[in-house]
Amino acid sequence: MAQLSFPMPGRRFVIAVPYAWLVLFFLLPFLILLYISFVDMAGDIHPFKPIWDSTTGLLKLKYENYGSIFRSADDGLLFRTIYIEAYLRSIWYALCTAVLCLVIGYPFAYFIARSSPSARPALLMMVMLPFWTSFLLRVYAWKGILADQGVVNQMLMAVGLISEPIQMLYTNISMLVGMTYVYLPFMVLPLYANLVKMDVRLLEAAYDLGTTPFKTFWLVTVPLSKAGIVAGFMLVFIPAVGEFVIPSLLGGPENIMIGRVVWDEMFTSNNWPRATALAVVMIALIIVPLAIYYHYTGDGQDASGKA
Repeated sequence: MAQLSFPMPGRRFVIAVPYAWLVLFFLLPFLILLYISFVDMAGDIHPFKPIWDSTTGLLKLKYENYGSIFRSADDGLLFRTIYIEAYLRSIWYALCTAVLCLVIGYPFAYFIARSSPSARPALLMMVMLPFWTSFLLRVYAWKGILADQGVVNQMLMAVGLISEPIQMLYTNISMLVGMTYVYLPFMVLPLYANLVKMDVRLLEAAYDLGTTPFKTFWLVTVPLSKAGIVAGFMLVFIPAVGEFVIPSLLGGPENIMIGRVVWDEMFTSNNWPRATALAVVMIALIIVPLAIYYHYTGDGQDASGKA
C-alpha cells in the first residue's frame, strides 16, 4: 500500500527563521550600503538620493566613490592612498592579534580539554567571565593599567626596575594587548570544542611507537585540531579587521585602522558615499577569509561523515 507524503511545515519554518534573520539584518543593510556607495551627494545633507534618471531611465552611478579609495588625488598613482594604508594596517594588526590569540589560547584550550570533566565547566566559565562586563569598561581598564602612572609603571618603579615611567599607552603594544585580551575567548572556545573530542588513544599509540611528547603534539594533536585552529583564527581575524573602539582608546595617531577611517568619513566629513564604499570593500576583504573558513569546515565535516 502506497504511503502518502505530506510537507513538513515545522522543518521549513526552522530553516526559514535563520534565512529571514540573515536577509533582514545582513543582506538588507548591505544592499543599503551598496546603494549609498554609488550616490552622488553633491553637497546634500542626506545620502538617500535616486541613482537613476527619471527621464532617461538610466542609472547615474558615481564610481569615483570607489576610485578614490585606490587612486591618489595628488599624483594619480594606484594603491598609494591613505585608505589602502588603513586597510593594510588593519589586516596586519588583525593577523598579529589572531597569531597572539592562537599562541596564548592553544595552551589554555588544551589544558581545559585535558582537565577532569568536573572541572571543565568552572574553567570555561572563567574564559567567558569577561563577557559579563562591559566591553568599554574592559578597554578603559587597560588604559589604567598601561598609563604612565598606571599599575604596571607603578609596580616597576616600586621594585626599582625603572626610574621613570615607560610609555606603554597609545603604542602598537598597547593596542595589540587590548585586542588580544578582548578576542582571546573567541580563540579558546573553538579550540576547546575541537580538542575535547580528540581520541586520546591516538596519543597513546604514538607514545607506544616511540615518539617524543613534542613530536606527538606536532604530528598528531596539531593536525587533528586543524579545524579548531582555522575556526578560532577566523573568529578573531574577521572582527579585528574592522575594530574601532580599541585602536581609538589604546592606539596612537599612527595606528589609524579602517574602522576609524570609516567613522571619520561618515561623521566628520559627512561623506556617506565614500564611507559606505570603504565599508563595502572591507566586507569584500572579509569574505575571502570566510570562504577559507567554510572550505576547511566543509573538509572537516566530509571527513567526519566518511569516518
